[in-house]
Amino acid sequence: MNEGQATEGRAGVGRVEAFSDGVLAIIITIMVLELKAPEEPGFAHLWRLWPTFLAYLLSYAYVAIYWVNHHRLFGHARGVTSGLLWSNIVLLFTLSLVPFSTAYLGEHHFARDATVLYLISLLLPSLAYMALQNAIMRPAHCTTAEQRYLIATRRKGHAASLVYLAGIGLTFVSEWLGIAAAALVALFWFLPFSRLDALFLPAVLDD
Repeated sequence: MNEGQATEGRAGVGRVEAFSDGVLAIIITIMVLELKAPEEPGFAHLWRLWPTFLAYLLSYAYVAIYWVNHHRLFGHARGVTSGLLWSNIVLLFTLSLVPFSTAYLGEHHFARDATVLYLISLLLPSLAYMALQNAIMRPAHCTTAEQRYLIATRRKGHAASLVYLAGIGLTFVSEWLGIAAAALVALFWFLPFSRLDALFLPAVLDD
């Protein structure tokens, strides 16, 4: 059996998914620890924390979206390969950078450099997720339903990456255009499979 072949069945897939769930939970925990209560009482002091809370809210949504889609993707995994393991490790590494960029974004009140860094930290998991998907799903071995899912999510991944890149450029015009680009990608992935996915499906696979 060569290095790329599956060496573990569904039980091995479950172990990898459980490990990933733990890492994602830690990432969310790290982010929430950045929400530090002000020392002074009063809503006026709380209001000053809105950049930090907004950055946390957007990043929390992103981690949740990755968890949902990661879970759905692993439902198609038939075994564990070296490609799956290392692609998953790379994805988790890129996601582990999100708490830092989130804290930096909130601390610097969505400044241009902080927004560019944040968008880069979101682009990296997008690329890593597509690599993981390629390691798990091969079109030649997919059912028709799996092909629909694979094509739609691949195209969404490509579109998301392009939006991130556009957002990085738009940030030099306005920081809020960059944040809007990040929010648009979140809309792409808000549901694991929805009517929005029809935009990314070829007509030949439509019902």
